[in-house]
Amino acid sequence: MSAPKIVFFDIDDTLYDQNKLVPDSTAEAIHTLQSKGVITAIATGRSPYMFQELRHRLDIHSFVSFNGSYVVHEDSPVYKNPLSRSVLKALISRTEDLGWSLALVNEAQMKMNGDASEKAREGIASLKLPMSFPDRDPHFYENYDVYQGLLFYSANEDADFLNQDPLDVFRYVRWHEFGVDVIPGNGSKAAGIKQLLNKLNLKPEDACAFGDGNNDVEMLSYVGTGIAMGNAVDAAKKSADLVTTSVHQDGIYHGLKQIGLL
Repeated sequence: MSAPKIVFFDIDDTLYDQNKLVPDSTAEAIHTLQSKGVITAIATGRSPYMFQELRHRLDIHSFVSFNGSYVVHEDSPVYKNPLSRSVLKALISRTEDLGWSLALVNEAQMKMNGDASEKAREGIASLKLPMSFPDRDPHFYENYDVYQGLLFYSANEDADFLNQDPLDVFRYVRWHEFGVDVIPGNGSKAAGIKQLLNKLNLKPEDACAFGDGNNDVEMLSYVGTGIAMGNAVDAAKKSADLVTTSVHQDGIYHGLKQIGLL
């Protein structure tokens, strides 16, 4: 098997440790890859505005964001897959009846569709964003493309209605005790990576990816070399080709060394 030509990195609990800091060994490993001509890219559920400083620090200019719905190559968008406005309207109506909070996000900002519950405040706080809590704007989805929703409810609450028409055209991927990503039904990090690989004239076997969460499962099985962090959920570990150490044990460095890129 030939060495990967491009490596994708998830952010939370992969590039970032639990304190939302990048271990020195990770930054050094990425810069070493770049010096060798290996393309480095990010694949995340976050919006681009949430990781601008990280991209600058790591000198990364290509990424898959919103779990595949907004793809950028060398700082220019090459693929956009916004959520359906009509289905968003139906989701907003149903979740408002339940008292569930919903945040809507595009490439530049996040807005609360209604009032923020304690679950929403706790979930958003866990992201440790360097900006203030999002304002309320119930008309945001009418005026802007929305690439992802953040729906806040507990895993033990009845959410069966989300799998019924018309809401079943969206996918719902849990990332927090109270937080669930709302993405297009055909969306995933793997789908976004496919778009970027096509732009670069590369094949899946030319790619490697690191991840840890439920939203990394498709990505880790799609690329030629999928590497799960030691702190990954079981589903991510099962979909990966190998498991490295955890993020706070220099997992990216050890994973890259194991496959011969360092």
